[in-house]
Amino acid sequence: MAGPPAPPVTQQVGRARGCGQRPEPGELREAARCPVVDADGRRIPFEALYGEQKAIVVFVRNFLCYTCKEYVEDLAKVPKAFLQEANVRLIVIGQSSYHHIKPFCSLTGYTHEMYVDPQREIYKTFGMKRGEGNNVSVRSPHVKSNVLLGSIRSMWRAMTGPAFDFQGDPAQQGGALILGPGNEVHFLHLDKNRLDHVPINTVLQLAGVKTVNFTNKPQIIDI
Repeated sequence: MAGPPAPPVTQQVGRARGCGQRPEPGELREAARCPVVDADGRRIPFEALYGEQKAIVVFVRNFLCYTCKEYVEDLAKVPKAFLQEANVRLIVIGQSSYHHIKPFCSLTGYTHEMYVDPQREIYKTFGMKRGEGNNVSVRSPHVKSNVLLGSIRSMWRAMTGPAFDFQGDPAQQGGALILGPGNEVHFLHLDKNRLDHVPINTVLQLAGVKTVNFTNKPQIIDI
């Protein structure tokens, strides 16, 4: 089920697409002071998530987005034991009201840490874009639904939810970082569009966490 752990990286890792530069020190300091909110409405500073321990932090578009739902469903498959062995936290941050956290975790089966940045302060500080990029050919390995079916499902969830809302700005894009401990920034990726996700095994490997077999196919292990 799992590949061997990779040594963690301590520098920006370039990729063919979607990989931005490291945030400036001032941007990280500004983001560090911004509050995030947990599922019970408690506010904590962003820096508390990575100050003492390395953390993979995934910012999602919005909780209603079908691509985010399917990506988080795969994040839910990362065993806690893999994270504990590597001493790494796995954190998802959305941009809705905190009231949507528990229903979204229940919907996706996600049991790791989740917070929200309702005012999108951290999104803005790190330069996460709004709107779709021109590279429509990008395809996330974690999204199974096509655009039409996924959009219909998202709209149905909005209409049948307790309150009709989009659970965040529908134009906001997300990103992924590997941070900490302290002010170390190991990796930054800014999504260009809703399908421009970093493959989960890429961030796991870069953080020194064992990878996961997200297919249902058996893996062949060389001996």
